[in-house]
Amino acid sequence: MGDSAGFFMGDPSVAGDKEIFIALAGNPNSGKTSIFNILAGANQKVGNFSGVTVEKIEGTFKHRGYTVRLVDLPGTYSLSPYSPEEKVARDFILFQKPDMVVNIVDATNLERNLVLTTQLMDLEVELLIVFNMIDEVEKQGTRVDYTQFEKLFGAHVIPVSAMTRFGISELLDHIVDIKSGNIETLKYKHQYSDKIEDEIRALSEIIRDRVVWKHLPTRWLAIKLIEHDPDIISMFRPFPCWASVENVLESLREKIRRFENKEPDVFLAEERMAFIRGAIRETVKNEEEERETPTEKIDNILLHRFWGLPIFLLIMYAIFQFTFRLGEYPMQWIDRFFQFATRSLDVLIPASMLKSIFLDGIIAGVGGVLVFLPNILILFLCISLLEATGYMARVAFVMDKLMHRLGLHGKSFIPMITGFGCTVPALMAARTLRNRGDRITTMMVVPFFSCGAKLPLYTVVISAFFAPSMAGNVLFGIYLFGVIIGLISARLLKSTAFKDESEPFVMELPPYRKPSARSMLSQTWVRAYLYLKKAGTVILLASVIIWFAGSYPKNAEVHKRHETLRQSPGADIALLQRQEKAEQLPHSVAGKIGKFFEPISRPLGFDWRLNIALINGLAAKEIVVSTMGTIYALGDTESDSRTLAESLRSDPAYSTATGLSFMIFVLLYVPCIASVAVFFRESSSKKWTFLFVLYTLSVAWIASLAVYQLSSLLGL
Repeated sequence: MGDSAGFFMGDPSVAGDKEIFIALAGNPNSGKTSIFNILAGANQKVGNFSGVTVEKIEGTFKHRGYTVRLVDLPGTYSLSPYSPEEKVARDFILFQKPDMVVNIVDATNLERNLVLTTQLMDLEVELLIVFNMIDEVEKQGTRVDYTQFEKLFGAHVIPVSAMTRFGISELLDHIVDIKSGNIETLKYKHQYSDKIEDEIRALSEIIRDRVVWKHLPTRWLAIKLIEHDPDIISMFRPFPCWASVENVLESLREKIRRFENKEPDVFLAEERMAFIRGAIRETVKNEEEERETPTEKIDNILLHRFWGLPIFLLIMYAIFQFTFRLGEYPMQWIDRFFQFATRSLDVLIPASMLKSIFLDGIIAGVGGVLVFLPNILILFLCISLLEATGYMARVAFVMDKLMHRLGLHGKSFIPMITGFGCTVPALMAARTLRNRGDRITTMMVVPFFSCGAKLPLYTVVISAFFAPSMAGNVLFGIYLFGVIIGLISARLLKSTAFKDESEPFVMELPPYRKPSARSMLSQTWVRAYLYLKKAGTVILLASVIIWFAGSYPKNAEVHKRHETLRQSPGADIALLQRQEKAEQLPHSVAGKIGKFFEPISRPLGFDWRLNIALINGLAAKEIVVSTMGTIYALGDTESDSRTLAESLRSDPAYSTATGLSFMIFVLLYVPCIASVAVFFRESSSKKWTFLFVLYTLSVAWIASLAVYQLSSLLGL
């Protein structure tokens, strides 16, 4: 924190009498982002905090003549600088000096959420506490004495519900009234017990006239010194006053150790919890305290020590079965549409290079990816359902025992689960892990948790080589295989490169909630839009590039021979054109590149055509399917009447063993170039980024080799 002020070089206040600068702070899962979205609406911009790789979201809105600038701070459980999110949130409040900090609290889990509140109180900021999810609190028969709570915490409290938008207008009015002075602001410092308050006061008096950071609260500096906060210590060390401060500080810390028999930071944390529990006991009454809540009843089953993991696996198995079986029908409709479009346009458009680009490149490539949109939608809708109900957060607890055996803890499984959607946000989710070894280990294995971009490839290969009744089982097996490889890799890394102990696992369980259909459909639509956008941009461009790479240079002998054949009486011109494309393909740039890697890929059952698809898949995994579609459009003499799956099935060069090996390789090798860039950004290490690429490629090659050779021995 010694140079923290340099992190945020913007104006620390908002100019103008009619403007308000607000920081939004709260725990993860508190509904903070939902409230931010309600307040800021579409007036949002996303970037990173200057100097750090933590997302920054800002928004503006107007209310009662005021322009409010709102900054959504990263979700964090505390303001101790153990993770980038915690450091960013604390430094922003300290150095940017917002007019007000609006603390979003999950009212269904006050004890856990109020830890952050007490730390905000120590910062002596203008604080407004928002009790979110108040509708759920009232349904539970819980009543809060807000007047008494405000007295204890020295801040106004506004009950709201982001789900129903109850209390939002009152929140807006309160923000303006505090800024304009229409209501009395409450000022109250969180008080520790008399013994620790005496120590804080003594240290505060020593540093008050000796520090150069007059903009920082002296009492807060004293508290952080007693806690031995590394950032605050590093701030003091370069200055002459540190010698005298250090002597007094060590004496105070030793006194706490001697009389309390615990470290000062632990003792202060316990003091905060004691205050919180006492405040809750005074202000919160539950009319049904003795009755087991519905959440507890469900958790008794889903978090059972024996049945929790099998239930989770069963749920995931059901999702994959549902994805494949239900998605099969709309997938067939879209596939037939593209076949019809190809045949119709083939007749209407005269033979030319542009016709080949359009039919063999764009429609074969982009259309081959769009066919699998229904599967993508169904999978993400199911995952959104698990997240909305609160079950996904519990998966970490289900996996905690197993993860501990691997040297990690259940919290590491959250980024891994996120990887089922997309590897990039999964890598970013590892930021919440405080221990660097845990973060690097988790990021190294995230790619093995198959992202949604790989689903189209699985679908087409499974359709080609397996009966429909087996499709869901094979898909579940592929995903499970990736999870197993990921967990084994984590154990390997934690027992070699990172032998240090993991941090304690602390994470609350939100109550089960009725999922909002609007929210789920909105999230699914966002996924669909991004998928369609990628199909219309990256994949479209890749399809055209692959067409050129697969069409040029022309082999003169092949072209001359087919030109002669087309002059023959009664020659089938269309068939001869397709045959020429098939014979030209091995001589093209793409063909030569694919053949160059054949010595490495042949033991895995891959030929030069699959090599081309894998190389292009480094850009985005959807391109693997679009590449195969383009290659078969160029090289299959019956491509106008076959689906990609049918072309693979009828190809004598491929077998079920090849299909399994190919899916395993796609599952395990480098996810995409974007993920490599994010890994480097998050790890800040060229060495680990290189090892990330090398390790995923090596594991993919070894696993595919084993699968192919074993499957071949079994006659698949």
